[in-house]
Amino acid sequence: MEPDSWALIVPMANEEKEFDPFIAALIAQLDRLPQGKVFLIIDRVSTDRTRELCEALQQRDDRFVAMWAPENRNVVDAYLRGYREAYDRGHGPIIEMDAGLSHDPAVLSAFLSRLNEGFDCVFGSRFVKGGSIDTKSRWRWFLSRGGTVISNLLLGSRMLDMTRGYQGRQRHIGRRLLDHGLRPNGLSRQA
Repeated sequence: MEPDSWALIVPMANEEKEFDPFIAALIAQLDRLPQGKVFLIIDRVSTDRTRELCEALQQRDDRFVAMWAPENRNVVDAYLRGYREAYDRGHGPIIEMDAGLSHDPAVLSAFLSRLNEGFDCVFGSRFVKGGSIDTKSRWRWFLSRGGTVISNLLLGSRMLDMTRGYQGRQRHIGRRLLDHGLRPNGLSRQA
């Protein structure tokens, strides 16, 4: 078991084009933050050089762990695999984010600050003050807004952004997710 520190889970699929700018932005933040570990989860969906890039990064920077997970069927499997690894290695809190700069690494310090203040969960959103969404992609906006409306109707919730993938949880909340036995099947999409 590794020392207790925070962990970041990042599913990586076909990220070769954005790999260098994303990792550079992430390292710039890691250099300013307390000890943490980044789990890069790569699966069979990735058909470019993402796996090789992640493995090479792991060799030069021990803050990164490249995890080959060919059994994954979707992004939810990747997040759950990351949670299991982070939890089993003693990390907490645990933050999840997308690669490719769709989530800003500069916000990591705000996530950690809130989690260190005692919040159980912290969520990023594109639809609040300070949030942003790629306005060139109307389809992405529609998926995000539509997914939120449908999810809120089905679940009886009132969340502003049910499709966000940038979130952090305390270790005990991560354990509850793992204990719940989530078993995503088929395709899964995060907007």
